[in-house]
Amino acid sequence: MVYFVGAGTGAADLITVRGQRLLREADVIVYAGSLVNPALLDNAKAGCRIFDSAKMTLEEVIGVLREAEAEKKQSVRLHTGDPSVYGAVREQMDELDRLGIAYESCPGVSACFGAASSLNLEYTLPGISQTLIITRMEGRTAVPETESIESLAAHRASMAVYLSAGMMDELSRRLMAGGYSADTPTALVYRATWPDEQAYVCTLEELAETARAHNITRMAVVLVGEAVAQQNYRRSRLYAPDFSTQFRQAEKKV
Repeated sequence: MVYFVGAGTGAADLITVRGQRLLREADVIVYAGSLVNPALLDNAKAGCRIFDSAKMTLEEVIGVLREAEAEKKQSVRLHTGDPSVYGAVREQMDELDRLGIAYESCPGVSACFGAASSLNLEYTLPGISQTLIITRMEGRTAVPETESIESLAAHRASMAVYLSAGMMDELSRRLMAGGYSADTPTALVYRATWPDEQAYVCTLEELAETARAHNITRMAVVLVGEAVAQQNYRRSRLYAPDFSTQFRQAEKKV
């Protein structure tokens, strides 16, 4: 059996209890060495074979998992954040399907949620935004034409932009061209929840200069939208005294 496990956004104790248990039980661990906190490998049991996928091709990764399966060993494929977000897991799963190897997924904390926790941020503020868009700008890898930064910016919802830290000038320009104003509240969070985390709140117009001032060119997520300011929102109806729910009746006016 192969388990695809989300390592979380950075801090070693943000892995799930299930993910930690799977790490401790694994006979083989293939981890994303360029992004995963190496402290998580302290959970590996004695004799566990550990491979760094940053130095491997897809075929080499699958080869390791196939060999482990042939030896009736349990494997963990340890991905950064949550495997379902930019994890390139589907191509691995398709290969395992072809080989008849069973697998399961264990979720993790993605970068946008780690960044939100660092800022005590709520993306879905009533009256401000009820939508979170997770996306990235095309670089060496393309994105579908229908998902351009400009088209997504037109919604002016809360947005988390991954894998774009080295293109801040272009990102800012395109976000503003799509619909966000220059003074839209924006946050730049470098290595969210790691010990050396840096987080800066600015305006969209100031984003590129903020990144330059702090020499941030990688491993950062950009948060854009009025929710970043955490102001001028409406109170949630769920907890309003005059709002009935399945568990609580609205207070009667006297």
